[in-house]
Amino acid sequence: MNRVILFLTIMGLLASSVANAQDTKSEKPTLPQGKKPKVALVLSGGGAKGLAHIPTLQALDSLGIVPDLVVGNSMGSIVGALYAMGYSGDSIHGILQKTNWDELMSGGISLQNVSPEEKAEFGRYAIEMDWVEGNLRLGNFLVNDQSLREFISILTFPVYDVTDFDDLEIPFRALATDIVNGKEVVLNKGSLALAMRASMSIPGVFQAVPYEETLLIDGGLLNNFPVDVAKNMGADIIIGSDVGDKPFTKETLNKIPKLMSQATMLNSNIKRPENRALCDILIDHSGKLSYSTADFNKANILYEDGKKALSEKIDTLTALSTMLKQYEQRTVSAPKKRGKFSLDTITYNGISKENFALVKAHANIEVDTLYYIEDVIAGVNRAMGTTLFTQIAYDLDIDENEVALHLNGVERSPHQLKGGLHYDGYHGIGVVFNYTGRNIIGNASRTLITADIAEQPKLRLQYQKNFGHDRNWWWRAELYGQQLKQKVFLKGEYVENVRNRYHLFDNQANWNISPLRSYIGIGLKYDNTNIKPTVNPEFNENLFKFSYYNNYDIELYAHYDYNSMNQVHFATKGTHLKSYLGRSLYGNLNVVFTDNTIPDYDGATNGFTRLGIDADKRFGLSDKVVTVLGLSGHFIFEDTKTGDEILFSDATLNSKYFLGGNVNAARSAYHVFPGLQEEELVVSQFIKLTIAMQINAMNNIYITPHINAASIGFGDFGDYINNAINSDAKWSEAAESSYLISTGTTFSYNSLLGPINFDVSWVNNIDKLRFFIGIGFHLNASN
Repeated sequence: MNRVILFLTIMGLLASSVANAQDTKSEKPTLPQGKKPKVALVLSGGGAKGLAHIPTLQALDSLGIVPDLVVGNSMGSIVGALYAMGYSGDSIHGILQKTNWDELMSGGISLQNVSPEEKAEFGRYAIEMDWVEGNLRLGNFLVNDQSLREFISILTFPVYDVTDFDDLEIPFRALATDIVNGKEVVLNKGSLALAMRASMSIPGVFQAVPYEETLLIDGGLLNNFPVDVAKNMGADIIIGSDVGDKPFTKETLNKIPKLMSQATMLNSNIKRPENRALCDILIDHSGKLSYSTADFNKANILYEDGKKALSEKIDTLTALSTMLKQYEQRTVSAPKKRGKFSLDTITYNGISKENFALVKAHANIEVDTLYYIEDVIAGVNRAMGTTLFTQIAYDLDIDENEVALHLNGVERSPHQLKGGLHYDGYHGIGVVFNYTGRNIIGNASRTLITADIAEQPKLRLQYQKNFGHDRNWWWRAELYGQQLKQKVFLKGEYVENVRNRYHLFDNQANWNISPLRSYIGIGLKYDNTNIKPTVNPEFNENLFKFSYYNNYDIELYAHYDYNSMNQVHFATKGTHLKSYLGRSLYGNLNVVFTDNTIPDYDGATNGFTRLGIDADKRFGLSDKVVTVLGLSGHFIFEDTKTGDEILFSDATLNSKYFLGGNVNAARSAYHVFPGLQEEELVVSQFIKLTIAMQINAMNNIYITPHINAASIGFGDFGDYINNAINSDAKWSEAAESSYLISTGTTFSYNSLLGPINFDVSWVNNIDKLRFFIGIGFHLNASN
């Protein structure tokens, strides 16, 4: 009887806070005779706001209150499941504090995990759609949850063999919504990782999770704060932490996003008052959190905000702790890191026979081999790096006699349509359209048709096929063409327009040195530059007094590429290293002048050897500041002229290097140099240094101050290298080795349309400020 009186005393301490939160109950629970009261902890959903639950867990640990049941929804299920596994509040805080939420919630896989042969096409389009059974399906408007599932899998791996959630250190329940049948699902068995992931499958953001014969999405649609689940399981004392917001009022429902949010949470909001009233101790975060559901980049602030509501109930929790000390409480042990394990069987599901060999080779997971769980996930990432899948889930089935790994792939359609818009002051407005066909011409193959429909159109046709036992060899054939209304500059001034048509036919065979980072290969290419005046010289003579210019080369080359960048745009870490060695087999120049005093020419050019290297290194000084270091060197070594050959360095354009512009162009011979117009300088030799600081000012806004310096030459390497350091010449005169320097700042926004860049740069010699604005995704270089 004394225990009953003590328990009712504790309930009295709760009365005022319960009344303020509209939690008054007609009847208080009474203490079960002869046994410890069952204490339940219920954590609501709320996206990033769920991080505010963590101080409550830390308080329970410090007070010695061990729940007998944990119930969670959405982000509350993530935090709650970790707690039920045995992680302490401090451990969970440490885990989530170290988590890169931007990467985790941005979706998909990192560029670091993409196969070398796929990197050039990865993340280059604003819209991606699958063509399935005559219908288009959006392929990239839902967040790909691959990274999130892997994060959850690693954390839950210590209990991978626990299939009954009552067998966890603390019994656990996760709430989800059966979207097919429209009902709540209380998950109490199976894969803990799957339960956590299903519970936070926000509709319109993440894909639904297949489960038995139905599909599961976020439990918040029907019951965001599932206190009733704990009550129905016999909880005597319920501690609830609610990070949900109050429903919008009539006056505040003045915008479509708010209306959509309210409609989505309608059923949950109806249950909310009743569930809050069932709490004996309600930690109400409503109105006390500085940021909203999607603000995972404010994780530390939301964690600190979680202490505000907790402080209002710390005395009540302390009193509860005192009351519970008379009972023997549940003993909880921290999860133990699992060691290596061996696989007895591996099954591949949802993978077509055309892709099977490629996926199996990239995953490179074998039976009878010891692995850590991180090794298995790395294999899954390698398979995802083929870009053939929207997701690859895995399950480990473990019994007394066998460990089985099941890889479950969801393939993208063999037919994909992609596209994006772009604009800049040089190219004008354009639409990039891409068709990607998989296994259309042979297994493990890719066919691309990419067109830039613009004032300055471009077209790329490409065929690629992986082969070899491990599919680490690949052959690529490409036909590329562009037609430009090119601006010609002399001494930094615009002087002329010409029509420039460029064509490339390239064949290369490559071998992936590593499955995700690097490759080496050889190739044979033919490229051709054809230039004509924009105005017929018969009516208006042009500055260069010519009517026709045609230059082509046939070149044999070897190249090497290493790329560990983590993102296509605004990378924060990694290295990209490229090297090139080419030897001309034959070159020809045909030029017709309108001035009779200048002889026309149609014949061979002298041979040459090209050598080039580009290195780009990114490393973070802090979470928001990234140092960018770039170094390039490209050189041409001419053969001695024989007979009537015209010197390559005197009159050819086709195989030289083009400096200028702010956007990586579709030709590999183009090199960015802010402050110059695209193709403003045509050089035979250059060494370029870039130093920049990429500052993530807020969300998707970046400020990048930069300095670019180059030593450039217009003749043979021997002439250049003698004056590469000591030259006093001006680059704008385009005659001798000279220095090119620019300094400026780029202001960027990483939008759904692609990067939006505004750059202002000063360039030496001409002593001018140059401005550039660019929007969207351009047709990119193929390597």
